[in-house]
Amino acid sequence: MTLTAADKALIVSLWGKIAGHTEALGAEALERMFESFPQSKTYFSHFDLHHGSADVKSHGAKVLNAIGLAAQHVDDLDHALSKLSDLHAYNLRVDPGNFKLLSHTIQVVLANHFPAEFTPEAHAAFDKFLAAVSTVLTSKYR
Repeated sequence: MTLTAADKALIVSLWGKIAGHTEALGAEALERMFESFPQSKTYFSHFDLHHGSADVKSHGAKVLNAIGLAAQHVDDLDHALSKLSDLHAYNLRVDPGNFKLLSHTIQVVLANHFPAEFTPEAHAAFDKFLAAVSTVLTSKYR
């Protein structure tokens, strides 16, 4: 699943729209994941998972800011996400399947907030990009 130059351009362009709204968009993606896939709440038992909570907003911002870091380093995801990969593999031990669930809800949020920019081509590019990010985040699991 190699990202083409066109994919990378779409990712960078879409990220430009997302960058100023990471807390709100990230929180919405997490809330959608928790509502649609309740089993994902398992890893957040120490969080207040109510709509609009400080925990969900804060973590949503962290998630999307990490995706932003990846978007800025799309040609070197392994290096850019190495510390985050270590954290997930050795400390958090999040079920790798949850990355796919969150990727899906992120894309739903993007489609809702940026319908003109989230074209079928942008959707395909962002899907490949989030799959690559998920692969890096789970690469150290064993």
